[in-house]
Amino acid sequence: MSGNSIGVLFRVTTWGESHGKALGAVVDGCPPNIDLTEAAIQQELNRRRPGQGSSTSPRQEEDLVEILSGTFEGKTTGTPISLIIRNRDCDSNAYEELRNIFRPGHGDLTYARKYGIRDHRGGGRAAGRETVARVAAGAIAKRVIGRQGIGVLAYTQELGGIAAQEISLAEIGKNPLSCPDQKAADQMEKRLAEAHQQGESLGGIVAILVTGCPPGLGEPVFDKIDADLAKALMGIGTVKGVEIGAGFQAARMKGSENNDPITPQGFATNHAGGILAGITNGDEITIKVACKPIPSIEKAQQTIDRSGKPTTITIRGRHDVSVIPRIIPVCEAMVAICLADHLLRQQALVHNGES
Repeated sequence: MSGNSIGVLFRVTTWGESHGKALGAVVDGCPPNIDLTEAAIQQELNRRRPGQGSSTSPRQEEDLVEILSGTFEGKTTGTPISLIIRNRDCDSNAYEELRNIFRPGHGDLTYARKYGIRDHRGGGRAAGRETVARVAAGAIAKRVIGRQGIGVLAYTQELGGIAAQEISLAEIGKNPLSCPDQKAADQMEKRLAEAHQQGESLGGIVAILVTGCPPGLGEPVFDKIDADLAKALMGIGTVKGVEIGAGFQAARMKGSENNDPITPQGFATNHAGGILAGITNGDEITIKVACKPIPSIEKAQQTIDRSGKPTTITIRGRHDVSVIPRIIPVCEAMVAICLADHLLRQQALVHNGES
């Protein structure tokens, strides 16, 4: 019960720390004969890699992945797939002054209370760098669900209080923030520059769209697929809220407004976000996640040291101004991992029912 694994049939375990020798993942339960190469995984990792923009950490990590097991001649074998990404550009010196001080907004205090020990260098397992292992595993999950025609796409819905107004998916790849509204993206870039100059950080909202998902995925009670999706996404350190479909807006609707009329051609609307009673209904799955501002900021903050004495802290080092857009492939990865697990569970149920 270490909390480092997720999934039932498609099970992912991540390991490693921000300033350790390496990070990685073990993927167990991946079906055999799926095309998989390091290059395919690398494409996803490159989207999350630091040092690619003015608002991201200048830490230079190539994030090169190695497949240590579970493939043969470019195909999965059905055995556990072990992945490793080595840390090449660690600079722990800036964190030495944090050895005995807890950073506000970070897991420093709670890790120390839970384990009686913590890795102060970048946050250890609580650091955003841990997500590199999730993206690597998610690249495999995408290939599992892709065989069934399921696609996962995430984009920036809001950043620093600026929201995309015109949603054009074709625009996502045309700006560094993966925003579907170019005008909003330009405003977001300016807001990021302002925050950087002020020693601040910004939060935002990521929207996730799942297409091609068949009906029937999910369990009726405790393993509802919306519950598992929310758990997978809330397991990302920056995420503080998850909405599926109409989300909180549903609480402001009447039943006649929130219910999706059913026609011979399908659902007339999609307030349910593609999920009813914890089971996919065949419509597009729509999700939004709220991401908090990055806690590591240059502004002076009140805190305490290990002895409980009050002090102030100004955090130095190499940090992003916002988790967006680097968090986008992480969100896609966690959704893909959850869907891959439920897809295999449904296939096992149908197979057992036919046998």
